Amino acid sequence: MVAYSTFFSPPVLHFRSPWESTLSKLNYFFPDSQDFVDPSFDFLKETRNEHRVRQRDDLYPHEVFKRDFPFPYDGMLVSKAVVDGLGNGESKYTRAQRLRFYRAKMKRFFRLPEQMLSMGDCGAFTYVHHENPPYRIDEIIDFYEDSQFDYGVSLDHIVFGYDTPKKIITGADLDECCRRQQLTLELAEKFLIASKDAHFQPFGVAHGWNKETYAESVQALLKMGYKRITMGGMVPLKTPQILETLAEIKPHLKTDTQVHLLGIARPESFNDFIRLGVTSIDSTTPLAQAFKDKKNNYHVVDGDAYVAIRVPQSDGNLTLSRKIKSGEVDQDRARILERLTLKALRAYDNREIELESTLNVLMEYETLHAGEDKAGKIRASYMRTLSDRPWEKCDCEVCQSIGINVIIFRGAERNRRRGFHNIQVLYKKLQHTLTL
Repeated sequence: MVAYSTFFSPPVLHFRSPWESTLSKLNYFFPDSQDFVDPSFDFLKETRNEHRVRQRDDLYPHEVFKRDFPFPYDGMLVSKAVVDGLGNGESKYTRAQRLRFYRAKMKRFFRLPEQMLSMGDCGAFTYVHHENPPYRIDEIIDFYEDSQFDYGVSLDHIVFGYDTPKKIITGADLDECCRRQQLTLELAEKFLIASKDAHFQPFGVAHGWNKETYAESVQALLKMGYKRITMGGMVPLKTPQILETLAEIKPHLKTDTQVHLLGIARPESFNDFIRLGVTSIDSTTPLAQAFKDKKNNYHVVDGDAYVAIRVPQSDGNLTLSRKIKSGEVDQDRARILERLTLKALRAYDNREIELESTLNVLMEYETLHAGEDKAGKIRASYMRTLSDRPWEKCDCEVCQSIGINVIIFRGAERNRRRGFHNIQVLYKKLQHTLTL
């Protein structure tokens, strides 16, 4: 029987770093956004230890997974904008967390193994609509040095758009692209000079609005003396656009040039990334898809992803709460169906009831909170998820510890754990690629 209150022990810190064997191939950095899970959370009672202190007691992904690979990523990336914000309350860190971060430094704050590397960047997407970056070069260098990062990315400004046959960038838009590209290169040159005695290794950021202008940025950075280059602003691009750009810059790379893709994973393209000179990537997409995607919530190493089973909290889900307050949904009925659905899913997990009975209870609650049309459209996906029981086929610590709860779309503790599972799946796919 599944233990619904799960406690993970601290990670073992003595291990051979994956960087020792894969630095010349492809490494994965996990970007921090203060995502961790509470090991004291009881999935049956939905309660937690009243004495829990989030930063002290909750666990990051590298503290949860300890078996197949030492950790589910090769390093962590932290943005200055995430830690400090932009001066208008946008920081994801509380004041106490910021003070603790700067006091403890990067590796101690995140309780990272000594061998795991760290990268800092500016978080350019958070100020993309500003005319200029809100930071100075000396502020960025101080952030990297004070936090004791291994790598630091130069101050940059996102270039809007990408040329396509259907949309050619011209006029004022083109002028702005040129201005931002030139500004980013000027900042990169000043950053490289100012960081020559720093303890971190500098990365210069390349920006462009087509493959040719990206290549121009890369050539300029190499001429400045950069050995490490990040490709910025590519998150909105389609995979073919990313690959054509990488193919364009490949002839210009030197044998010792390292290339990092900011915010990009794309497991289906791992082999292409390696072939085209990429040495590291970072992305929160697997984590975000756990609770933001409409259907690809639970990832698997082989095959298509599964939709998670929606069981919203009758007193905590904003959409359902609004329907209850407006009188569209009866509160008592919602609470009864919510409890019955959770009970049925637990019983199904323990093989105490059949699929059809479970699905009938689930769909009654789905119809109540989502409407008959949406319930009808998602029924087949729910049947596939329940019928295949993917959580039983996964040997990761999350799935083995909380069973069917990993597939239930409900609250941060379940959703984040599913996201952690997805991160580990991404890393397994990467490791499989590297062994081919």
